[in-house]
Amino acid sequence: MANFYLDNSDLKHHLNHPLMKKLVALRERNYSDAKKYDYAPFNFEDAMDSYEKVLEIAGEISGEIVAANAEDVDHEGPHVVDGHVVYAKGTQKNLDALVKAGLMGISIPRRYNGLNFSLVPYIMAADMVSRADAGFVNIWGLQDCAETIYEFANEEQKQKYLPRVCAGETMAMDLTEPDAGSDLQAVMLKATYSEADGCWYLNGVKRFITNGDGHIALVLARSEEGTKDGRGLSMFIYDRNDGGVTVRRIENKMGIKGSPTCELVFKNAKAELCGSRKLGLIKYVMALMNGARLGIAAQSVGVSEAAYREAIAYARDRKQFGQAIIEFPAVFEMISLMKAKLDASRSLLYETTRFVDMYKAYEDIAKERSLEPEERAEMKAYQKLADAFTPMAKGMSSEFCNQNAYDCVQVHGGSGFMKDYACERIYRDARITSIYEGTTQLQVVAAIRHVTTGTYLHQIEAYEAAEIAPELEPLRDRLKAMKAAYVKAVETVTATKDNEYIDFQARRMVEMAGHVIMGHLLLNDATRNESFRQSAEVYINFGEAEVAKHAAFIERFNPEMIAAYRK
Repeated sequence: MANFYLDNSDLKHHLNHPLMKKLVALRERNYSDAKKYDYAPFNFEDAMDSYEKVLEIAGEISGEIVAANAEDVDHEGPHVVDGHVVYAKGTQKNLDALVKAGLMGISIPRRYNGLNFSLVPYIMAADMVSRADAGFVNIWGLQDCAETIYEFANEEQKQKYLPRVCAGETMAMDLTEPDAGSDLQAVMLKATYSEADGCWYLNGVKRFITNGDGHIALVLARSEEGTKDGRGLSMFIYDRNDGGVTVRRIENKMGIKGSPTCELVFKNAKAELCGSRKLGLIKYVMALMNGARLGIAAQSVGVSEAAYREAIAYARDRKQFGQAIIEFPAVFEMISLMKAKLDASRSLLYETTRFVDMYKAYEDIAKERSLEPEERAEMKAYQKLADAFTPMAKGMSSEFCNQNAYDCVQVHGGSGFMKDYACERIYRDARITSIYEGTTQLQVVAAIRHVTTGTYLHQIEAYEAAEIAPELEPLRDRLKAMKAAYVKAVETVTATKDNEYIDFQARRMVEMAGHVIMGHLLLNDATRNESFRQSAEVYINFGEAEVAKHAAFIERFNPEMIAAYRK
């Protein structure tokens, strides 16, 4: 029997990170819930035991049910009946299994019937589900929209909606429109307040909405008459039970075909204002998107895992010229680099998740009592790191996901181009990860200020000061040299004081920082677990070459040459 948790020791390694003890204690308020709920943990060991048991269940369902249904779901896909989505048979079976196992509302507090888990095991479950079927995680994983309701809705709305999510109802975030993709300030779906019944009504069209016919949706709409920018937008909660929204069509996509991507028509759809007016884009969507980007990073890592496993299994089995093709240097180099990129992506994913988890735990505690000065300082420090690492994790892991899927097909050769092998589906599914919830280019826009203000450099220096195994010191010395090249490149670019030029070189600088950071994370992993040593060596070799390439480009590039790129 396949269990995607038990067959992957790397997950347990990340679950047992040293920071988890403090993180879980904050999340559990020093385990005070044990007095109110019989299923709440009474200490750290008990909490970790609960995490492991739930992850084993998620791993079993992912391996035995979701993965088994993936090919059929890809062929059948969802369809529209009477203006609503009907999932593929396999999708419904997947969802039923996860709901029955209690794997909804994982991170929601117990008072709303959630499990109150740290984000780490939730992201870990998303990692495994994505390995099984990247499309399905877009249905199950959208439960993280409930975090936005928990953070910003009033108590009556929390009591109304959060238990429903924990009971298995699905969610959606209705943001983009035909003329408002990445530019959400251009959203024009109209929200009108009725004085007669004290309700809001929504009218207009939304496009490219993942799981658009979910039970509960967060909708970005224009509430302020006569406005045209982000200041006129508010966030609303739409309940499918109230009607008023129909699915015009499901997009025919390249990949993730089991996930319904919908065009929606709103006709006097009743909705509730979430939070305050005018803060829909400025505050709430930003929080929503950061959670979604972390989810896509998890999806990317899961797809990378699937690609790596398909590639290595085929390379060991396929014989050419009298030997398995994995024995050929061209192939074993490719597969070892796939593994290094996978391990680096996963390390960055869980480092980012811990940062998010820590600041959100403090933020939640602050609703109950005043934080101590050192707590507030720690919350701000983790929030800054979360803001810096989230776009990097989404951008780097999604790009590596695409590269690993490409290499997986390449290892299969002509067979990889055929639908007889899973790698063909994995390749198609991977492509979206670097596009939705903000393209890689938009992740760079979010990340570049952490290059220019020194957030990444400061954290790199913190990693340099960490204790590592003595035998890894030569690798750390190489990372220090990579950091020096990064610092010089940043100084060269920022010295121009030309914002357009800084933007032009932004991706190169963000990637340089990413390679150094991921190298350090792998050294830390290798210090705790010898099995990461090979990936650390392979990745630092790779990262060294990438940093040198970007550094050379920046050093030799004349800013006046930008004009040539416009032609």
